[in-house]
Amino acid sequence: MTQTRPVIAIVNVVASATINQRLDLVDITKKFPAVEYHPEQFPGAVFRLKSPKTATLLFGSGKMVCTGAKSQELAETAVKKVVELLRKGKVKIKSEPIVTIQNIVSSINLGGKVSLEQAARTLPRSMYEPEQFPGLIHRMLDPKTVILIFSSGKLVCVGAKLEKDVHRSVNQIHSLLEEKNLMVYD
Repeated sequence: MTQTRPVIAIVNVVASATINQRLDLVDITKKFPAVEYHPEQFPGAVFRLKSPKTATLLFGSGKMVCTGAKSQELAETAVKKVVELLRKGKVKIKSEPIVTIQNIVSSINLGGKVSLEQAARTLPRSMYEPEQFPGLIHRMLDPKTVILIFSSGKLVCVGAKLEKDVHRSVNQIHSLLEEKNLMVYD
């Protein structure tokens, strides 16, 4: 039995931010023609950056949601860059943004196959209904994450707020799958 190390890739970090003041989204779209704003469809304006490649939703309340970053640092950098660009475009912003990581989504390869039928019977807090979804849904308590497990040995981990929690979750589930002989290596 060959035990492998999980290969983890962070694919999306979602961060919320606030500047504690109102934003005039119509004014912002006049100053930044590339910013998308269709209030009849969605109440936020979309401010895209090429580097780091992200999309930051701006709301009239002064709240923001940044998606697409590949790390916590890049999410924070993106929000700060958007605020900096707004200031350069003569949008008055009094305070620095307060950034909070809401969700880290990662993709994992365990390097072996997983017996989902057995895993569903063995792992607590797991749900597997192949007619509705091809993966097993496993809820972890500590750290509080949800891991989607596929028979290919690929996983998706969502709900982590820190990158170290992604690694803890993945290592815990991998050890558990190994321990219960639910991994099959070619």
